[in-house]
Amino acid sequence: MRITQINALHMHAARQVGVGLCLCLASAYASAHGAHHQGPTASAMSTPATAPASPPPFIASTAKPFAELMSDAMAVMDYGMQQAPMNGQSEHDFITMMMPHHQGAVDMARAVLLYTKDPEIRNLALGIITEQQNEIHVMQAWLEHHPNGLGK
Repeated sequence: MRITQINALHMHAARQVGVGLCLCLASAYASAHGAHHQGPTASAMSTPATAPASPPPFIASTAKPFAELMSDAMAVMDYGMQQAPMNGQSEHDFITMMMPHHQGAVDMARAVLLYTKDPEIRNLALGIITEQQNEIHVMQAWLEHHPNGLGK
């Protein structure tokens, strides 16, 4: 392998670890603050319920402390996942829930960019933004080609 290929593999592995770290930190933060994500249940998918109030859109700004930005990002992500249109097709339901999940990672990465000067964290956050946005585009394209969720 060439050095550039090895470096690319290392960067990819570092980003994957970073995504896991972000998710672990977000989960720990949510647990510490009493927030627990619960996806839609079968009964929630079949019977309309009163929808929770929509949180305001996520805006990354130094007007709020970092912890509050993370809480905002989690609230928007959880709401998006809970409101994802589900039709019982695993492929469709996976995609519709993963899009707000990935957007949550983008929002958290944007938040940390406002508060860190650490070059490794900045590089990781920029990579997360790029990769997660690309994956969101792939998922949107998949939904356009499979509106009913049938992956066949």
